[in-house]
Amino acid sequence: MNALNHVVTAVFDVLLWPLEKLGPAYALVIASGLFGVLALIAFKYISRQQAIARVKNKIKAHLIEIRIYADDPRLVSRAIGKTLMRNVQYLTLNLLPFVPLSIPFTFVVAQCVVRYAFAPVPLHASATGLLAGQGTTLNVALSREFADQIKGLTIHFPDGLRAVSPLVRNTSEGRAWQEFIALTAGVHTIEFSLADGTRAGKLLAAGAVTPRQMQPVRGRGFWSALLWPAEDAFEAPSPFAQIEFVYPDADLGWLPSGAGGVLLVFVLSSMLFGLLALKPFKIQI
Repeated sequence: MNALNHVVTAVFDVLLWPLEKLGPAYALVIASGLFGVLALIAFKYISRQQAIARVKNKIKAHLIEIRIYADDPRLVSRAIGKTLMRNVQYLTLNLLPFVPLSIPFTFVVAQCVVRYAFAPVPLHASATGLLAGQGTTLNVALSREFADQIKGLTIHFPDGLRAVSPLVRNTSEGRAWQEFIALTAGVHTIEFSLADGTRAGKLLAAGAVTPRQMQPVRGRGFWSALLWPAEDAFEAPSPFAQIEFVYPDADLGWLPSGAGGVLLVFVLSSMLFGLLALKPFKIQI
């Protein structure tokens, strides 16, 4: 999955580069809209277009039947039953083709989130006078079978980052937390090691930098790799289950911000562009 993410990321780097000249907000809207159009075109060829058209016509006919025979309860009841059955058929014909389309949908949304949802962590002049909670909290979780190894966890912050709290461990759950601050701008690598020599890293962007991608979570397994493509997911044998912190939401101007905002913009833009493409491309939906 990591190798596939590398390929997908490289493709999106090329495709989105000209759009990003317009700014992240416009790039997000246009990219989402273009995906919506492409998804509908794919839907046209993997769905039963003639069957959808026939079912829609039959639903209209049953609705007309209800109006014509409004004074006959028996005929109206039968027409309502037929309408409900045709609606079930209509939904089935439309929803089944969207199952294979959900795969590219997830890849595209994940790429949009790591590119447009987050901003680098802010810089601090020093740790002097800093109150608890004003820094960034790092959360490390080991998988259940390796929980005891949290006792041997050490965290190395590179130059430009500084720990401002002790490393707190929960040995029963295999979790650890530490608060830190960023002193210099750049993309930093925080390094983690266990007593058995296992090592891991997590990227963090700070200050006035504009990396192409940022993600607050590095996890393990298929779903983590699918949802967070900016960094490789941990391999199955790794004791590390998840390393995370919180990035601030990116400022997208007139668009809602954060991962939820990016998802909302993606859905609405793809639907709007898709609706505009229905008639020109003669797509039944």
